[in-house]
Amino acid sequence: MPEAERQRLVDRLMDARRAVAAAKRAQDAAAESAARAQVDAAKIALGERGPVWWDDGAPDYNRHLLKNTPYAEAAPEAD
Repeated sequence: MPEAERQRLVDRLMDARRAVAAAKRAQDAAAESAARAQVDAAKIALGERGPVWWDDGAPDYNRHLLKNTPYAEAAPEAD
């Protein structure tokens, strides 16, 4: 993604986050819902949400207990 497009989307995301905060302060549920939808749309456009757009070939260990992954031995022991 070109830097100018990425910055435009980041700016849109930050505006939407500010709108969420303002709606919460005003206790305006409809405005908060609309602002959250704008946050979601910006995150999808930035590639932070939605379908995976990359494939590095590595297994996905999300939603696995640490002890059931190759990283278990590298994890510090619990006290």
